[in-house]
Amino acid sequence: MRTRARWLATLAALGVVIAGVVTPTGPANAESNGGVRVMPLGDSITEGTQVPGGYRIGLWQRLATNRYTVDFVGSQFNGPASLGDHDHQGHPGWRIDQIDANIVGWLNTQRPQTVLLHIGTNDILQNYNVSTAPNRLSTLIDKITTTVPSAEVFVAQIIPISNSGQDAAARTFNAAIPGIVQSKVNAGKRVHVVDMHSALTTADLIDGVHPTAGGYDKMAARWYSALQSVPGSIGNPGSGGGQTATIVGTRSGRCVDVPGSSTTNGTQVALWDCHGGTNQQWTYTSTKTLTVYGNKCLDAAGYGTTPGTQVTIYDCHGGTNQQWNINANGTITGVQSGLCLDPYNQGTANGTKIVLWTCTGQANQQWSRR
Repeated sequence: MRTRARWLATLAALGVVIAGVVTPTGPANAESNGGVRVMPLGDSITEGTQVPGGYRIGLWQRLATNRYTVDFVGSQFNGPASLGDHDHQGHPGWRIDQIDANIVGWLNTQRPQTVLLHIGTNDILQNYNVSTAPNRLSTLIDKITTTVPSAEVFVAQIIPISNSGQDAAARTFNAAIPGIVQSKVNAGKRVHVVDMHSALTTADLIDGVHPTAGGYDKMAARWYSALQSVPGSIGNPGSGGGQTATIVGTRSGRCVDVPGSSTTNGTQVALWDCHGGTNQQWTYTSTKTLTVYGNKCLDAAGYGTTPGTQVTIYDCHGGTNQQWNINANGTITGVQSGLCLDPYNQGTANGTKIVLWTCTGQANQQWSRR
């Protein structure tokens, strides 16, 4: 019976779907609430094999209960209704090298501000060059920090495995992780180690590899504690996507509007009579972006920093040209440029385009959020 159980566990870890266990997983539907972009990254334990959604369920619920606004991101999508955001980057059966081969593309597409990495279990289950697995992990971390240098990267020591020999290999792998992480920290990288192995015991495993619902929730609690310990990794309670409002010009009395409710990248925003439509609803996030429709950011076109630069919408990517300061004097200034949002030529009519301009303190550059 023990041999059969180990065989079934290994099949599940390698990505073989056992009937009735896993719900369908597919491309992400890009759910977004404008909050801090968090990428759950790894293998079937991130995907939630045996308990679809896995630790992401309990983590999401903790974040929501404590009024953190977070946007899970990734190219994959699964989990129950109790999981408010189903996006993730978990791939059943994948090893470190397979994540490494795809990571740059995922990061460039998703632009996470926080990464939750749990990987290495399949290197051990597949007996894939286990002695050099820490080196592969170090290389993967370097790719992540190079591609998204401003992101906070949390690296988990992998959870236990019921097979004693495989768990011994997991412990050896885990023992190398603090040193790897410290070397990145010493180099100025935003990397953090998370002791996930001690959060669970083999009693928390449903098949010798994957956690039970209770085991996944223990993982969620450990992730949540780690995130809370790093300021900015999940924003602040009550900040982020909860701050949604129209942006009204003091002089014109009109709203910053996406013309025609367009969702096309590069559409220049303009003044228009306020009507409360979704194309006039702007969410100011904990990372200083102003989002519309949940996935488009107010953007200084072409990373422009000169007066007259068009202000447009574009896919959110975390660049400084998409970050804004909302100031006490009513101005909204670009973090990259230091220039103010300004209706072109101080216009007040419907359709007046919004540009960046040298700050003057005049009413045409003052805005209120309602």
